[in-house]
Amino acid sequence: MLYIVDKIESGMIFLEDETEDLFAVPCDLIPEAREGDCIEIKINKEETEKRRDNVRRLVEELFQD
Repeated sequence: MLYIVDKIESGMIFLEDETEDLFAVPCDLIPEAREGDCIEIKINKEETEKRRDNVRRLVEELFQD
């Protein structure tokens, strides 16, 4: 999903989506953002699967007899 940095004030970044709704996030999450920047948010499926596999492995090790 694509967002535009509408404004930055009081430690918050205001992101506008395609429907012109605004969402506020702390500046710490995107410290390099500047007004007018395009921000893309996407799910990293590869990393998600690696982490799920790791958690499964840890749980199996924990409950091994």
